[in-house]
Amino acid sequence: MSSTANGTGANTPESQLESVLPIHPTAARRGNPIVVQSDLTSYSDDYITSKFTNRGADVSVVDGQYIVTPSAKQYEFQTARKVSKTGLMMVGWGGNNGSTLSATILANRHNIVWRTKNGTQQPNYIGSILRASTVRLGTDPATAKDIYVPISDVLPMVHPNDLVLGGWDISGARLDEAMKRAQVLDYDLQRQVAPYMAELGAPLPSIYYPDYIAANQEARADNVVPGTDKQAHLEHLRSDIRRFKQQHGLDRVIVFWTANTERYSDIIPGVNDSADNLLNAIRTSHAEVSPSTLFAVAAILEGEPFVNGAPQNTFVPGVIELAERTRSFIGGDDLKSGQTKLKSVFAEFLVNAGIKPLSIASYNHLGNNDGHNLSAEPQFKSKEISKSSVVDDMVAANPLLYAPAQPGAPKGTKAAKGEHPDHIVVIKYVPAVGDSKRAIDEYYSEIFCGGRSTINIFNECEDSLLATPLILDLTILAELLTRVQYRELSPPTAKASAGEFAPLYPVLSLLSYMLKAPLVKPGTDVVNSLNRQRNALEAFLKACIGLEGSSDLLLETRIW
Repeated sequence: MSSTANGTGANTPESQLESVLPIHPTAARRGNPIVVQSDLTSYSDDYITSKFTNRGADVSVVDGQYIVTPSAKQYEFQTARKVSKTGLMMVGWGGNNGSTLSATILANRHNIVWRTKNGTQQPNYIGSILRASTVRLGTDPATAKDIYVPISDVLPMVHPNDLVLGGWDISGARLDEAMKRAQVLDYDLQRQVAPYMAELGAPLPSIYYPDYIAANQEARADNVVPGTDKQAHLEHLRSDIRRFKQQHGLDRVIVFWTANTERYSDIIPGVNDSADNLLNAIRTSHAEVSPSTLFAVAAILEGEPFVNGAPQNTFVPGVIELAERTRSFIGGDDLKSGQTKLKSVFAEFLVNAGIKPLSIASYNHLGNNDGHNLSAEPQFKSKEISKSSVVDDMVAANPLLYAPAQPGAPKGTKAAKGEHPDHIVVIKYVPAVGDSKRAIDEYYSEIFCGGRSTINIFNECEDSLLATPLILDLTILAELLTRVQYRELSPPTAKASAGEFAPLYPVLSLLSYMLKAPLVKPGTDVVNSLNRQRNALEAFLKACIGLEGSSDLLLETRIW
C-alpha cells in the first residue's frame, strides 16, 4: 500500500506551480543595504557601533506650575553583525499557531505556490511588522521625497526561512497531521507542504498539569513527560533544549509559549515571590508552579530567551528575579493580533481627540482549540485580564477627561484606580466558525456639551494567520536584542561603566507592539498605545545605527 493511502503525505506530488512566481518581497533576501555615513556610526567586520543621545525632560510641579528641565544622556550601542543560527522551540508546536507557522515557513522556504478559489496564491510574510512594514530613513535631497526601507533591513536580522523548528506538545500528532487538524490553511497548500511537515516529525513530550488548563484538553494529552516531580521535569526540559541546540549546531534557541492559556498562578510569599523561593518550590513540586513557568525557568537557566504568547502570569516575581540574576531575556504576555490591537488604536484616537469613552464592550467568538480551552472560567479570566488593561495608560494620560487616582484612597476602590470607562470582555466558543474569529466592539462616548456617540466595529479575522507573523517578529527581535549591548557615556554607571558594554535589561519591553499585556521592567509604567510602542521600536533600531527617531515636524516644509 502506498504511503499516500496510509495518509503520511510523504509522497505527495511536488507542486506544478512551484517557483513559477518570483519570491514575494516580504520573503526576499536583501543583505545589509543601509550604510550610515556619520561620525556617530562606525562599522567593523564584527560590529555596528553607534552613539546616541537620549533626550527627555524632568518635570516637577511647584504650586501648580510645571518646572521643566530638558535632559540628555549619551549612550553607545554595539550590535554584533553576525546573525545567530537560531532555533525556535515552540511549546504547543502541534497547535494551530505552531503548525501554521511551520507550514508557512516551509512554503516560503520552498516557494510553494498553490491554487485557491480566488486564483493562484504565493507564500509571503504579510502581517509581520519586520518583514512587511517599512520605516522612514530620511529624504532624497534631489527630490525631497521620503525614503522608506523594510524594518528588517535596518539591522542584520534572522530571515524567517532560516529558523530551525522544534518544540513540545501534549498531543503527539505528527506535524502534518496537526496541520490538517487545525484546518487553517488552504487544502492545496496543505497537500503540497505535507511531506515537508512529515519530515519535522512529532513534537517532544510536554508538561501537563491538568489543573492549569481546561478539562476539555485532556483528550489531547497523549504525549506528556511522566511523573509529578517538577524538578525532574525542569531537568528534562533543560536537556531537551541542550540536545536540540547541539543536534542542529545552533548559536541561539528561542523558547516560545504558544500553547493553551493557563489559569493564573497564586502569588504566594515564600513560594514564587523570589528566585530562590521559586527554585525551591520547583524542587518540592509546589502546586502553584505552572507548566509555563517551568518552561521559562528552563530557558532562563540555559541562557536562552523565553517569550510568553499567552495571557497567564507565567512571569511570577521569582521568574523576573531569576532572569535578572542570570541576565537571560524574557518577554510577554499574550499575542496582540486583532481586536485588542484595534482597541489600542481606537481608544487612543478618541481620548486624544478630546472625546471621552464612557464604556467599551468587547464580544468575540471563535471555534478553534484556543476558544475551546477559553470556554473554561479560570482560563477565560487570564484572557480577560490581558484584554481589559489595554486602555489604562491612555485614560491615565488625560486628567481633563478622567479624574485621576486619589492618593491615600483605600486599595481596590474606584478612587484608588481613578475614573475609568466601563470595560467588559466576552469570549464564547462556537465550533462552527473554526479559526475564523468574530469580534464586535461598541464604544459609547461623551461628546460636546452632554452629547453621546456610539461607534460599533465588526471584525472578522483568521486568528492563527494573524498570530503566526507575530511569533516570527517576537522570535526575530528576541534574537537581535541578544546581540545588542550598550554603555552610558555621560556619566558612566556601575552597570555600564565607560570602557565596557553591558547587555540590555532582561525584560524585553521593546516587544510590546506584538503583545496585549506587555511585560515591563518592575517599577515602570506599561505603555499600551500602539503608536508609542511602534515609535519606541523604530527609534531603538535607528539608535543602533546612529540615527535619531523619526520626526514628523518636517520643519523644512514649514519655514522659508
